[in-house]
Amino acid sequence: MQYIAVNNQALSFSTTDKPQLHENQCLIKVKAIGINRADILQKQGKYPPPKGESEILGLEVCGEIVELGSSVINWQLGQKVFGLVAGGAYAEYVVISADHMMQLPEGYSIEQGAAIAETFLTAYQSLMWLGDLAAEQKVLIHAGASGVGSAAIQIAKSLNCYVVATVGNEAKKAACIELGSDEVINYKEEDFIAYCKENKHKFNVIIDVVAGDYLNKNIALAALDCRIVILSMLGGRYAQTTDIARMLLNRVHIKASTLRNRNDVYKAKLCKAFWQDFKEQFATQKITPLIDTILPWQQCEQAHSILENNENIGKVVLKVD
Repeated sequence: MQYIAVNNQALSFSTTDKPQLHENQCLIKVKAIGINRADILQKQGKYPPPKGESEILGLEVCGEIVELGSSVINWQLGQKVFGLVAGGAYAEYVVISADHMMQLPEGYSIEQGAAIAETFLTAYQSLMWLGDLAAEQKVLIHAGASGVGSAAIQIAKSLNCYVVATVGNEAKKAACIELGSDEVINYKEEDFIAYCKENKHKFNVIIDVVAGDYLNKNIALAALDCRIVILSMLGGRYAQTTDIARMLLNRVHIKASTLRNRNDVYKAKLCKAFWQDFKEQFATQKITPLIDTILPWQQCEQAHSILENNENIGKVVLKVD
């Protein structure tokens, strides 16, 4: 099969054998691939796959089942599915645990299917499992126009929460408003700390992909028992100052998480819980993935550059021809 290989941080096509199935897995003929920042980090040598997983890039996929493992009973050949893999999606075929995939809703394109798993499962885990989000609470979402940010806005609004998002330009601001965000702050034009203090915003849950100096800024906006969930460190690895006194005063919880290195049982439970809670809202398209760009997989370098330059509003998807 063909796959996209990494050579000195450059992407190019190569060939390898089809992956072999375990008894609880399915073989998927890949139709579309969701691009994630984790792919870029892996390409740069900064984020290797978990031990035993495919070295090929790619964490989320949409395609058609072409082979079933011996113990798989709930799926059929030919079904269109999307799901989460720990690696291997940048290829013509990929293996996926039967418990880590969901059926593509009727009326959804394969490109939409490829834009759901990693972003919505990360957002769901962050808000619901780590953030303990309850209805009508107040949420701050940094990078609101990103894949995870756009998913988090929709999930939070489904619970009638009050959502404030931060973004880097006016086009992204408009996109977040369209998704339902109650307020959106362009951090390049306005100090979001000053804005939130002026408008008396204190947050129950804060979703942060920036880290670095944002940690102390988030603490300054924390309501009592606030849960700050850190998913990435685009702003740097270290926080130079941390206001421990304010953390104690407001009983702030700080959690950091990735999804890729979670075990299979955890991922299976997460997929099941997420789809039980939101399957109907996807089916009725009350919630949908936000897609910025769809490119043929021959243009994978261009797809990566969109994320590297922070140009995207929503997901970038590769279509496999």
